Amino acid sequence: MIRVSEESFDPGAELSAFEKSAQGAGAVVSFLGKVRDLADGEDVRALYLEHYPGVTERSITDIEAEARRRWTIDDALIIHRVGEMKAGEPIVMVCVASAHRRDAFEAADFLMDYLKTEAMFWKKELRDGGEAWIEPRDADYKDAARWRKDD
Repeated sequence: MIRVSEESFDPGAELSAFEKSAQGAGAVVSFLGKVRDLADGEDVRALYLEHYPGVTERSITDIEAEARRRWTIDDALIIHRVGEMKAGEPIVMVCVASAHRRDAFEAADFLMDYLKTEAMFWKKELRDGGEAWIEPRDADYKDAARWRKDD
């Protein structure tokens, strides 16, 4: 399931519901990303994310399908917020269920690397010193490069 929404979500409730729907899986891996309260030495009040409705969801659907091709997973949940989020609020949650832990860990890691570097989101931090559009860090791109298949 993929959900891109301006609505906040309860990570505990989402994980509990996902675990119930993934009965029979031997492993459930989850990742929760939250709005940082500090960036480049400045206090961050909020994070604002823009996206292209429909296009963003389709691209995430495609990458989830790629994760299913690469690993044996029973189910996946991807929640990503857009709009304005205050420091400390959840931004993204990825859950993967599988028969075995390695597939669940790697698929969740792959999905997060994609969401961080390739998904169609534009991020702006609302800092005490003003606004700043932010891009993925070099380390994020290095992490994502692990998954590229060479010809």
